[in-house]
Amino acid sequence: MNKRIGLIAGSGSFPLLFSKKAADRGFDVFAVGYHNETDPVLADYVEALEIIHIGQLKRLIRFFKKNRVEEAVMIGAIKKPGAILDIRPDMKAISLIANMRHSTHDDRILRAFAKVLEDEGLMIRPSTFLLPELLADAGCWTRRKPAKSEWADIELGWKMAKEIGRLDIGQCVVVCNGSVMAVEAIDGTDNTICRGGSLCSGNAVVVKVCKPIQDFRFDVPAVGAQTIRSMHDAGATVLVIEAGRSLVFDKEEMIRLADEWKITIMAIEKSPSSP
Repeated sequence: MNKRIGLIAGSGSFPLLFSKKAADRGFDVFAVGYHNETDPVLADYVEALEIIHIGQLKRLIRFFKKNRVEEAVMIGAIKKPGAILDIRPDMKAISLIANMRHSTHDDRILRAFAKVLEDEGLMIRPSTFLLPELLADAGCWTRRKPAKSEWADIELGWKMAKEIGRLDIGQCVVVCNGSVMAVEAIDGTDNTICRGGSLCSGNAVVVKVCKPIQDFRFDVPAVGAQTIRSMHDAGATVLVIEAGRSLVFDKEEMIRLADEWKITIMAIEKSPSSP
């Protein structure tokens, strides 16, 4: 009999990648997805897929118990502006929110959500436990290297991104000529890049890092080919991510596009300093 793993699936390709890898490793995947978020194609890669509204916590727990699932992962994004319109909280979710004491920070909500599930006998595993190869390896991946003039912005961007992570605001900042042009908020990374790029005439530096105390069960920073497309549209020239602590999708395509558009991609392990 195969091992069973639960999947709480948001949007994007990560839930599909995880399900394929889990099946290859001998897991039967039982997934819960969300209306207007989860790709319905996921149903082709799992044993069962239950689509619910955000906030239907009792239904989620009941699905996993019915399928004898004792471990699960939380994978994929939730588009927050749209999600706000689709929340249908049941009494269990309302109780969770009430116990948050007015704190709406992402990490605290997700940790509280995970605690409720673990109290019901469902252990939440790190989202990367079957796909460690998606974590960024250190180095400069592209032909273009940062210009000397860009290093100061990289240093500033790293410092500011770590600070907004500490405050649980976001994970990404856009910097240009010594000024912070945009800070990631509820609108997500691509929109942050767009906002930041619109405020400077090219040469913007994008830095996306882990929060200082990152819970790898959820909300691990991720980049992909769409990140590079957004940077090209915004006139950004450097992307810096955190090695070993960031998820990378479509890496070959990312590098191909970056080389074509003369964009630098770097993954570094600690606070940078000018060469």
